[in-house]
Amino acid sequence: MFKYDVIIIGAGIAGLYAAMKLPKEKKVLIINKRETFKCNSFYAQGGIALARDKADIPVHIKDTINAGDGLCDEAAVSVLSKFSREVIDDLVDSGFEFDKDNEGELLYTKEAAHSCERILHAGGDATGRYVHHFLLSNNPHAMLGDARVVDLLIKDGICYGVTVLDHRETRNIYADNIIIASGGLGSLYEYHTNAPCISGDIQGLCVEKGIELERMEMLQFHPTVFVNSSDAQKLLLTEALRGEGATIEDESGARFLFDYDERGELASRDIVSKSIYLHKKKTGQNVYLVFKNFDEKYFEHRFPNICSNLRGLGFNVPSQRVPISPAFHYAIGGIKTDLNARVPGVQNLYAIGEVASTRVHGANRLASNSLLEGLVFAKIGVEDILSKDKEYDTCEFEVNNRVMSLKEDKIKKNQLRRIMWENVSIIRTKNGLNDALESINALLNEKIGTLLKFRLLTAKEVVLGAISRKKSIGVHTIQEEI
Repeated sequence: MFKYDVIIIGAGIAGLYAAMKLPKEKKVLIINKRETFKCNSFYAQGGIALARDKADIPVHIKDTINAGDGLCDEAAVSVLSKFSREVIDDLVDSGFEFDKDNEGELLYTKEAAHSCERILHAGGDATGRYVHHFLLSNNPHAMLGDARVVDLLIKDGICYGVTVLDHRETRNIYADNIIIASGGLGSLYEYHTNAPCISGDIQGLCVEKGIELERMEMLQFHPTVFVNSSDAQKLLLTEALRGEGATIEDESGARFLFDYDERGELASRDIVSKSIYLHKKKTGQNVYLVFKNFDEKYFEHRFPNICSNLRGLGFNVPSQRVPISPAFHYAIGGIKTDLNARVPGVQNLYAIGEVASTRVHGANRLASNSLLEGLVFAKIGVEDILSKDKEYDTCEFEVNNRVMSLKEDKIKKNQLRRIMWENVSIIRTKNGLNDALESINALLNEKIGTLLKFRLLTAKEVVLGAISRKKSIGVHTIQEEI
């Protein structure tokens, strides 16, 4: 029976960087659910935050902890910041090029809640796409595409491999180490910025296997999203726009954010999202992102993809304002891990990137720390794997041939998206959460496929986490009445 050294679930930046750090002679398999570009990393616009130098490390740590509203693990944040320059330098030394000025110096930009310019970008507003393409082009290992993991092969606290659904057939694949890098849960929501296939399947599978998830209620909603389209995945308008001068106003032209926070557009994204939500509810007015502070040529060069997309939608940017709304963006919580990216209680199992809960983000993620987290903990996880000298005998498992999906599941998936958006989004109420829990439990008791079950189990963990957290903190805002 063939066995890999490492299986990586997911082909986003975290998974691909882990693959890059694994020696070519290792037998590695990367499993991705759909086409390789259908991951959240590909759509990341703003950039990658880092401590610019040793002097900036304590400042970056402080900014991260302040944004996290008291729930950050300081040890994890310290790891994130101290290794930030190392992983960026590694990318550059490997041949990746960030945007530079005319003198060839790296260009740094500023985003909300950062105290200085410390965010690198590439392709203007296409950082995620550029890094993802670079890592994919330099990947030396085998890939299995259009396949999804539907089981983790665990016995006596040891993970021996995975079961994949590959072209409608299930089969087991074995490995000494398994890295989960499958991303977040955007498709659980009616409005989101995530790749369409990011639906929290693996988190639900972990619930089924008894693997601990934590802080699942901590979900970040991006404040500036163009949602006036029929697609579930909405057009993200990066935070870097506001960092470089874009403003937010209502129909009357009032920059109302200053009524909620003295930092206005540069407040942390949870505050901006809640402010927009409450202002729209209070006034009934639409809200707009305004680009009039930008020179047209600079706007076209700095934000080429956003400019092209908005003009394609009929907006004459930067002179014309664009209607916006918050939408689901990022899962802060996830599979609980330690500082070596290991999943406690299950040997040989790791989790990195958005699927993991490293506790660096606390109750609110600081802008552009997400790609950094994926890179840093991918590096750390791989180092831990390579440091092990113990091998485990392979334990064979019978293939679990469960029914993966039913025709009625599509309707129920859309029902779940509405439940989550209406009851478990920016502002939550006790009654709304209880209604959501009741509806999710009812769906779980119906005849459903395994893949929908995973989504429902993930959604249920989000709701239970929100119900158990009685006080508002960070992205979690709980009110009796709105």
